[in-house]
Amino acid sequence: MRPINNIIIYLSLLVALLCQLFPWTGQGIILRPDFMLVVLLYWLLRAPHLCNVGTAWFVGLLVDLATSGLLGQYALAFTLTAYIALSYQRRIVLFNQIQLAGYIFGLLVFERITILLIKLLAGHENPGLHYFWPVLTGLLLWKLMTMTFGRITRPKNT
Repeated sequence: MRPINNIIIYLSLLVALLCQLFPWTGQGIILRPDFMLVVLLYWLLRAPHLCNVGTAWFVGLLVDLATSGLLGQYALAFTLTAYIALSYQRRIVLFNQIQLAGYIFGLLVFERITILLIKLLAGHENPGLHYFWPVLTGLLLWKLMTMTFGRITRPKNT
């Protein structure tokens, strides 16, 4: 594999932030995946020596500031999700594609439940089951990312 540098990671996180800030309307706002989390999970599992729990906390704070919601909710959710993702990172090489998709699905559900609990504790109303649609679209984004970034980081044939 080609070595990965910080520039690729930070540029992809910047593009994810721009996608997160894009003004979604209608059904798009309901189906919008959590771009920052999906990109963060990819780099946490692909290059844990460059992207770690501290990066997840900082990215979560950026999302908190960008969405002007409850400060710290995304930082906490991303940090906890990153910790769980990194705790099983060494075992992921043994997973096939379906098991890896199930693992990512579980991480995305965990993040949504964490955010939901924080919002409910803050006094918001229960949003209903449509709140979990971004998990499925996030899984599709994950598959697209693995195909795209896999080509970028794959070794060149000489």
